Amino acid sequence: MMPQEQSPARVQWGGSALLAPVPPVLVTCCADGRVNVLTVGWTGICATHPPMTYISLRPSRFSYGIIRETGVFAVNLPTTGLVRAVDFCGVRSGRDTDKLAACGLHAVQPGGLAVPVLEESPVSLICRVQQVIPLGSHEMFLAEIEATSVDGRYVDSKGKLNLQQSGLLAYAHGEYFALGRKCGEFGFSVRKSSAKKKKRGVPG
Repeated sequence: MMPQEQSPARVQWGGSALLAPVPPVLVTCCADGRVNVLTVGWTGICATHPPMTYISLRPSRFSYGIIRETGVFAVNLPTTGLVRAVDFCGVRSGRDTDKLAACGLHAVQPGGLAVPVLEESPVSLICRVQQVIPLGSHEMFLAEIEATSVDGRYVDSKGKLNLQQSGLLAYAHGEYFALGRKCGEFGFSVRKSSAKKKKRGVPG
């Protein structure tokens, strides 16, 4: 189907960073025994094999120099219970504030992890920088996810991760939101038709 002309009800703007929602993750890093935490909105998954992620930071951020020097950081997923900490760590600098102490957060570093993670986070991704890409206002730290630290409360008896029980937080256009009700799962849109095809002996 050919695209139609723009509807009068739609407004045309220039390029803008309006992709939302995004996870406002808490990123931990460490230098000289001091752990810092900052909130990052520009993050996501780049590849599955190997597992790759990224965070984009302004060079003016205190954690920028730490991560650039050490080459490691951890992405800690936030919950609604951490919303105040998420906001605080996004507007205060680690140069003059111990943000972990101010927010009542606890950094832990189980054996084998390259960088501390937040005890309060249900899932933490331990990342090693592979490339730093200048992109204008921000620089992207492209990193491989070397390990994952998971709160055992969200792992059932079969070893399945149940993150929907943790109350994950989302961010959209300056506001924080709790993830809402489940409205589907991966592959549900084709599962029924595929099952019918198999029953009827249809190849494919």
